[in-house]
Amino acid sequence: MFETAAAARPAARALKGAPQESAFESLMPEMGQAAGPRPWMGWRRRALAGLVLVACVLAFAMVRWLAGTPQIDAQWAGDARGGLQLLSSRELALQGLLGQSLLAIGSASNTSSASNMPDAQQARQDPQTVDALLLHRSPRWQASEAARVHQIQQHEWLAGRLASGEVTLHFANGRELTVPARKRGYAGLGWLLWPLIGLSLLLALFAGVVLLARLQMRNALFAVMSLCQAGNLLFIALESTRGLGLPLGVAPIDLDLRLALDAVTGAAIVHAFLLHPRRLPHAAALATAVWLAVGLALLLIHQGLLGPRWWAAQSLCVLLGLAALLAVSRSYGLEPNPYALVMRRFALMALATLLLVTGAVAAASSLAGAQARVTPGLAYGVAIGASVAWYLFLASLLLLTPFLARSRQLLREFALLAGISTVAASVDLLFITVFSLGAFTSLAVAVFAALAVYAGARQYILAHMLGTSLLTTERTFDYLYRAAREVQARPQRHSAALGQLLRDLFEPLQLELTSRVPPRSRVVGAGAGLVIPVRAGDDEASSAFTLRFAQRGQRLFTQEDARLAERVVDQLRRAVAYDQAVERGRHEERQRLAQDLHDDIGARLLTLMYQAPDPAMEDYIRHTLQDLKTLTRGLAAAEHRLSHAAGEWKADLTQRLTLAQAQLGWICHFDQDLALSVVQWSALTRVLRELVTNALYHGHASRIDVTLHLAGPLLELTVTDDGCGRDPQAWAHGLGLGGVRKRVKALGGRVQWRENQPIGIVCDVRVEQFHVTA
Repeated sequence: MFETAAAARPAARALKGAPQESAFESLMPEMGQAAGPRPWMGWRRRALAGLVLVACVLAFAMVRWLAGTPQIDAQWAGDARGGLQLLSSRELALQGLLGQSLLAIGSASNTSSASNMPDAQQARQDPQTVDALLLHRSPRWQASEAARVHQIQQHEWLAGRLASGEVTLHFANGRELTVPARKRGYAGLGWLLWPLIGLSLLLALFAGVVLLARLQMRNALFAVMSLCQAGNLLFIALESTRGLGLPLGVAPIDLDLRLALDAVTGAAIVHAFLLHPRRLPHAAALATAVWLAVGLALLLIHQGLLGPRWWAAQSLCVLLGLAALLAVSRSYGLEPNPYALVMRRFALMALATLLLVTGAVAAASSLAGAQARVTPGLAYGVAIGASVAWYLFLASLLLLTPFLARSRQLLREFALLAGISTVAASVDLLFITVFSLGAFTSLAVAVFAALAVYAGARQYILAHMLGTSLLTTERTFDYLYRAAREVQARPQRHSAALGQLLRDLFEPLQLELTSRVPPRSRVVGAGAGLVIPVRAGDDEASSAFTLRFAQRGQRLFTQEDARLAERVVDQLRRAVAYDQAVERGRHEERQRLAQDLHDDIGARLLTLMYQAPDPAMEDYIRHTLQDLKTLTRGLAAAEHRLSHAAGEWKADLTQRLTLAQAQLGWICHFDQDLALSVVQWSALTRVLRELVTNALYHGHASRIDVTLHLAGPLLELTVTDDGCGRDPQAWAHGLGLGGVRKRVKALGGRVQWRENQPIGIVCDVRVEQFHVTA
């Protein structure tokens, strides 16, 4: 959905004539600027450093403020009756009251704060009754309206009493004890606060990185999402501190502020899907309507005009999730961008998780309110566990999103494990509320469920949801080998062969050859496209292939794909260069052999011809010299045009049949004048000679008809004689006919002999893909 620094360069259109510019087209890199300065130089780097400094200072300020807030130095738990039970304390006065239930908390009468109250004596004699709701620190995740009001009152009352410096604790055994309110200190903040603050800082850093990478709307929306969820994590960190109560003023704003953060996150997601990966029709109007609707809903929920506030809040979040799912589904319907497909699957996962979390919290609250097997303390555990699981899951999705096309394997594994663990924990919370499992049992079930789901679903998620490539080494080698053979045979088809190779490897919906060339292969369009420079030889690339929507729009391109494309293109270039070097060596060796035959054997035959004892021997040697000349000329030439070769074949056969007092019928037709390789020329020359020789010396033919026909890739050669040959199926194929079969097979064709009517033999040679071997 969003670009990081490596993908933050301007773009060029890749699909000509499209009615509407897609996000992929706007993200195509400006290839001409590839060698320019990197975008992270200059003010972006300074702005990022400033952002990190500000975020760290704010986090430190929050931790310092929390460390200075007062608390009762004791640990509490909910009892079976919904009250508070003292578990442990470092206060010596409380050591003898461990295991006792706390009924009420009052103000100490000897403090200046208490004496300034309107009725301090009455406040001491009539303390505030407290219960396990003091352990429930998140009004945002309190489903019961009455319980939330009572919860906020208790938290605010306790925070006010702690600010006075001392409080009086009233226990169920009748004892009253005044204890000092001590500062928490850094050690009293709890271990959970630190990773939560660290994760919130990471989200804030991601927001700054994405926004600074390229100042555009969708990146700004991602920054809004990340900052809102960083704020939610800070609230959870604040609520994870030890002891009773929240700092003064936090509980009353918890629901409204955190709901605003959730609603703004949902609206930003919907807005982003309206713009990316495909801009939807009327996107601006729809986005404006979404933001206005969210603002109005927040106002009505704050006023309590939409019914119970928690249910209204959850309904708003679910509706925003459905709207986001609808928007990204519509985007995929307009353009089969695999990024939209992945985002749709993520949206389904997030919506399902939100519904599970909502169901767990609602069930726990309902059972606790009915005084069933679920106590308020257990309901608090379900609520805090569900909310933490939900926000961690959402944060993991936000962290994963910019790296979908960057192949950060560790981050992918973390996001997968976090997501599956969240779902498993949410289901387990439902089991807790229904079956009232113990703490250890519920933890064991959650761990085993998470591991089982992770092990079973990992491969499916990687292959189908994240779009991991399933290309095997064998398939890659097979595609590369075929492309190398075609390029070796027809170097002018290098681009076409490479394009087909890329189609076989990545199965894109669209593949185009563009003139803007990056220095190396790169992923663009947040994984929707891949740009690969084309180099036919050692020269600089002059064009590039642009691939869109891998696996027919089912998966994203990744950096592994870019590296694979680089290696495949390089290996193809190396294979072609190696074959060309081998062919040059063969040509040089053939030239040497031709020169040696001409200089040595030719000179000796010429001497024998001049010394021939009779004219017949002289003619025989002269024809031998002519055959030798044809052979050496064929060996020395790098290629032979079909028209020239046909002329030589006809002249050679005419001369041989004239000496044998036989007639030649010659028909030659071809729709293209191919350049024959030495292998093709040599094979066809020897096949023709062997067939004519058999007809003359074994069949005693008086006429031989040769038909050569080339139409497209199909080559047909037919040799017909009127000799005495019969029943070719019964022939014993020796060196001559066996050599014919081998040479035709080397051309990729087949040969067949049959009887001619009324007399003679017909030999049919058929090569269906003759141009491929050219």
